[in-house]
Amino acid sequence: MAPRLTLRTMQVDRFMQQEETAAQAPKNATVNLDFDTLRLEIDRELDRLLPVDDAAQSDPQRKTVLIDAMRYALLTGGKRIRPMLCLLTADALTAAGTAVQAERGSVAGEAARMAGCAIEALHAYSLIHDDLPAMDDDDLRRGEPTCHIRFGEAMAILAGDALQTLAFDILAGPGLTALGVEPSSQLRMLHQLAAASGAAGMVGGQALDLTAEGRDLNEDALSALHAMKTGALIETAVIFGLCVHNIDDQRLEADLRRFGKLIGLAFQVQDDILDVASDTASLGKTAGKDEQQDKSTFVRLMGLDGARQHLDALFTEADEILRRRAMDQTPLGAFTRQLATRIR
Repeated sequence: MAPRLTLRTMQVDRFMQQEETAAQAPKNATVNLDFDTLRLEIDRELDRLLPVDDAAQSDPQRKTVLIDAMRYALLTGGKRIRPMLCLLTADALTAAGTAVQAERGSVAGEAARMAGCAIEALHAYSLIHDDLPAMDDDDLRRGEPTCHIRFGEAMAILAGDALQTLAFDILAGPGLTALGVEPSSQLRMLHQLAAASGAAGMVGGQALDLTAEGRDLNEDALSALHAMKTGALIETAVIFGLCVHNIDDQRLEADLRRFGKLIGLAFQVQDDILDVASDTASLGKTAGKDEQQDKSTFVRLMGLDGARQHLDALFTEADEILRRRAMDQTPLGAFTRQLATRIR
């Protein structure tokens, strides 16, 4: 079994050197920070947390492709933005001296990886359902056939359902307890994920998105829609980075929530821009789909240049929050600035 990495043992100096290069480079230059090692660790954890079809091995008549469909949807590609934000937030809190127990840093990193994978499982479920013919009706995701194209609609729906319940099983299970996450913190995370993924969060945002087709929403309505549909899970990832430290600090939580909301909205603005400015091969999903479905987007509302200016303002405010909390010169700050270059 490959050894587990902790953020403390990763090459933080390399991140900082690249940040110095970024500061010296032209303002619009792209500095390619390498987080591949971290993504690999997340993929290993996802693979470990996914179920295996033991029943099928002992009794072939009980074999289904459910587990195959779950693994396909969760492990086929993905940027792992949400678990990375969870990990990097937990690490930044340790680096900033916010964590009450300094020695907890590396253990909190392991807990953050596990908690972040719970969010990623729920995110994967949402993508399966979002791609279905009754929703966005897409046949390409991450450069591969969508789950319902590969396994059929019925099995795809079931795989999504199973990934959703897996997310809560991870958060409520003994793994986080063994890593020092207090029961009260686990309860906070369960409530946070339930709220962020339900009618007041992601699912509610998807419903608004469906009803908004063919309509021109104003900026407030469009921002509220995407704060629910996309931003809620990204905000959750940041808050989980706080919870694994067992920190109960309302002011710090408010700042981190605002940071997560800004990153979540910025991510959606980027997606709107990429949908018109990129191509299917680069995106790994069908380009131009928003216009085909007559969706209300930030590009449609503000124009391409206006959307880019709005995006810059969102990332600027997010960076200011990190600076105020002495978390900007950390891998979280570097990763945030890398996200800002995704469309450059």
